[in-house]
Amino acid sequence: MDLDLRHLRMVCAIAETGSVTKAAARLGLSQPAITSQLHKFEELVGGDLFVRTRSGAEPTALGRQVVSRARIVLHEIDALVDDLQANSAATGELRVGANHFSCAASIVDRVGDLVPEREVSLHIEPSSALLADGLSHGWLDVAMMGMLEGSEIAMHAPVTTRTLVTRYPIFVALSAAHALAGRDSVRLEELAAERWISPPGADDGSLASLRAACRAAGFEPDIRYDAPSGAGRHLVAAGHGIRLVDPAWPPPDGTVALPLTGEPQMARLVMAWRRDRVNGGAAGVIYQGLAKAFLDHVDDNPAFRQWWDGHPETHPVL
Repeated sequence: MDLDLRHLRMVCAIAETGSVTKAAARLGLSQPAITSQLHKFEELVGGDLFVRTRSGAEPTALGRQVVSRARIVLHEIDALVDDLQANSAATGELRVGANHFSCAASIVDRVGDLVPEREVSLHIEPSSALLADGLSHGWLDVAMMGMLEGSEIAMHAPVTTRTLVTRYPIFVALSAAHALAGRDSVRLEELAAERWISPPGADDGSLASLRAACRAAGFEPDIRYDAPSGAGRHLVAAGHGIRLVDPAWPPPDGTVALPLTGEPQMARLVMAWRRDRVNGGAAGVIYQGLAKAFLDHVDDNPAFRQWWDGHPETHPVL
């Protein structure tokens, strides 16, 4: 069997989704087809690339090496295609969208430093689905967005994507006075009696994902409040409710943000852009800026820094 790009895209998709089934759905293939391709690829490289776990599929040491190299190759191929499709970069304002991440200000600084010929504007939107719509309809050029595992958002030409962070856990925010606030992590089932704030971007599947995770833990969540974006922090600090949060978000005064034991909620971070507004060379530069903006804030939550240091396979390719 000869190695080709579809095999590289396949192993990257499995690594990014954490599941052969989810990777098959992303690539538009049947599960038997992708399983067969994986087995043939493993025969070619001489070892297992993934091991099955309770949560899906995790790369082996060989798998991590292959995925890391595959991402570099695919990025270069995509950049070549972009450059052929757009021989010169668009000029003028660079309209960037992002979820409510702690690195918002760093996005403006980092991207602006790398593309000084374009003025960077930033639109903050809790919903990744709405950011995708903004790209599709042409009022955004680039977006940095999180996608929950199992809730992928379809992108259509001329929009394309590149993964920034392959997997990261979702944390839970509690009042600093909460009985569990001093713990290193919290089991989801320990939160069965809590009042919840609806997660931002519910149309992305985040609310459905929360309900599914809670049901798997043996309870139905009491979704008591709807507070878009960061508006729920005062409710959390006052002890009125808890909410899922981005792990790098620095806990506001009166709150803590803790990992969930067993990582029942995982997401990936992607950069999406319009090829007719950002060519391959510019996309690579902007990717560097977004990745560095994210890395600027890994230390904002020490619990996330600890997780991050233990999972180098998830890091951006710089």
